[in-house]
Amino acid sequence: MKMSSTSRRLLLFSNSSMAGEEYLQFASSLINQFKDGWGMSKALFIPYALRTHEDYTEKVKKAFHPFGIEIEGIHKAEDPVAAVRSAKAIFVGGGNTFQLLKGLYDHKLIDPIRKSVLQEGVPYVGWSAGSNVATASICTTNDMPIVHPPSFHALALVPFNINPHFVDADPNSTHMGETREQRIEQYHEIEGMPPVLALREGSFLEVHDDSAFLRGRSGAKLFRTGKPVEAFEPEANLSFLLESS
Repeated sequence: MKMSSTSRRLLLFSNSSMAGEEYLQFASSLINQFKDGWGMSKALFIPYALRTHEDYTEKVKKAFHPFGIEIEGIHKAEDPVAAVRSAKAIFVGGGNTFQLLKGLYDHKLIDPIRKSVLQEGVPYVGWSAGSNVATASICTTNDMPIVHPPSFHALALVPFNINPHFVDADPNSTHMGETREQRIEQYHEIEGMPPVLALREGSFLEVHDDSAFLRGRSGAKLFRTGKPVEAFEPEANLSFLLESS
């Protein structure tokens, strides 16, 4: 069964910046391609993944200003729930995923964001931690649990998990710890865990209604319980992931 939505519009980035580029240059230039069609001239920014909310918001404002996208930080709203309900687009930045999810729970934003995105068709753009919280759970984040959210269950805008900043194992490395791939495979040793889409840096997922496509400069790997790992290149159709597992 597919998730029910009217006009789901998501951009889920593995990362915000690329080596040698300005902050958000990679992501903001791509987001600009969707701006007009998705009505993203103004966006509510959620900076909860970092503690310096004002500095973080100003940094994001600067990145999107050249593209005519006005950024408003939710931390300044007297009523965060009302701010979400009136938002024309929702941008969620990276940082610490546990801290971000706790902020969403603390401000009672899980259900309002889900309703805005899945029922009202409000565009959602996330990068790194912002992509993690868009998924079924944050269990496949790379971050340390510096705070304790009441649950690892996230926004569930898609019925699978993401592992951002995915790095393939270096065959020449002498590191003896688990690789990222092994960590994800350990996650799937637990029965009933959802698929994990591991996004290499430079990649992002575009979701529009019931279609999903891998975009960007690099590929991704898909991990599913009891199935071989699959590799995908940019422009791959991943719409099948939107079906409940």
